Amino acid sequence: MTEYHVAVDHLESPDPDSPMQVTTTYLGIVDQAHVDEVRAIAALENTPRLVKEHPHIEGAFMVLRDDYDLDVYVPVGATEYRVYDPDPGPKTEIDGLDMPRGVSGPAYLDGVVRFGGQSIGGAMDHPENPPRATWHTTESPSGRTYFYSIAAYLIRIAAEPQVIYDPDSDLLGQFGPLTQSGRALKNDGTRRTNREGRVNIQVEVLGKASSPWTKGFDPAAKPNYRKLLAGMRAHGIPNVWPAGKPPATAAAAAKGSRSRTTWQTKGGHYAHAHVPGNDHWDPGAIDTTIVPGKATPDSGSTPGTDTGTTPAPAVDKDAFPGSSKFGPGANNAYVTRLGQMLIQRGGRRFYAQGAGPRWSTSDKNATRAFQQAQGWTGADADGIPGATTWQLLVDGKGKDIPAVPVYEPYPGDGFFHPGRNSPIVTALGRRLVALGFGRHYANGPGPNWTNSDKANVRDFQLSRADLKGDADGIPGPKTWAALKVPKI
Repeated sequence: MTEYHVAVDHLESPDPDSPMQVTTTYLGIVDQAHVDEVRAIAALENTPRLVKEHPHIEGAFMVLRDDYDLDVYVPVGATEYRVYDPDPGPKTEIDGLDMPRGVSGPAYLDGVVRFGGQSIGGAMDHPENPPRATWHTTESPSGRTYFYSIAAYLIRIAAEPQVIYDPDSDLLGQFGPLTQSGRALKNDGTRRTNREGRVNIQVEVLGKASSPWTKGFDPAAKPNYRKLLAGMRAHGIPNVWPAGKPPATAAAAAKGSRSRTTWQTKGGHYAHAHVPGNDHWDPGAIDTTIVPGKATPDSGSTPGTDTGTTPAPAVDKDAFPGSSKFGPGANNAYVTRLGQMLIQRGGRRFYAQGAGPRWSTSDKNATRAFQQAQGWTGADADGIPGATTWQLLVDGKGKDIPAVPVYEPYPGDGFFHPGRNSPIVTALGRRLVALGFGRHYANGPGPNWTNSDKANVRDFQLSRADLKGDADGIPGPKTWAALKVPKI
């Protein structure tokens, strides 16, 4: 039977000013029975797990988790898939940035989450051709709980676009500058579709082609989405779909011509389904009155585009707007920005639906948690941002909101016995390995309770003075509490 290496990819930032990097924790080797159980759990209705096959390594797959991490399974002996570095030399260098000729738009959108090394591509092959945007869907659930695990997945398979966007929470991230190529498209023979045009801004939207993400989507309530479109317009991408509306079905996409002439010579917005050399049909029948819609004065459009509008007057959005902008009844863009900054500083758990313009208890509780993280009490931690709170968030300074870990509850006396088969046993084994008590595993951990599990638990118990009296290898309430097994 096939055996699999197992690891967990976790995105974290070493400091508030650094991009989020993938930390990989290797957990060991499991057997086919364990993998079959993982796939079966992920296939259950309403499970918070989703299997994504690895597009390059046969038999390898990943499990998207709603706690922001990514489980990775790779068959033992699988051929390595090597990710090559981006092009070493830019065609044109402007202010130290690798930029195509004639680019004048931003390399980064203000306030986005940055993932990875920020070097996924290189200079464009055909900067003489018009600028374009290419829209994808991740074929996954949407929502902020999957935003980070999807980002880890795209990094793992080396298929990063420049931008990832979640339409539910309005979270926006970048894997690299808009002025370099992404790598989410297949080549069209020898022609590199990722590097077509003055820019080719690719966006992976969390969602599924079969259920277009624009249904019920209100751009007026999504400042980050409007910011993304404004960045595209600043690069001169016109508000048109040269290849027509995105196809509504896979069959319609297969019948389409994927015209090379259109793709290479006309600027505007394209579906993944429109790109020659590619066989996907995403993003589905999204509403082209929303994507890209029309530029308005508050969308950040720039003179010289085909919108016929002028940008709104510039304002210092980093300046504290005053406490009157926050609290019960407040409904404005400052509340949205406050929520976005708090989410980036560890406050995700307070926002079930993401940041929004209407003040809520989520904003108050997240603000209070941030204030308390600074050591403030009383009126200084009342949940209403003052000038100091605001400036710490804007500057990325101060202490983050601490995480509240969620642990698997004690399964009860008598649970661990020969013949027990449960994902809780697997979770226990993985926790023991992570703590350095996995030396007795030859082919684990796995769902079956074995003498290896028992021996590793005993080693853990003997390592702690408060548990030596219980060192029988069976997790009791005290041992279980000390292990802190993550909730499955």
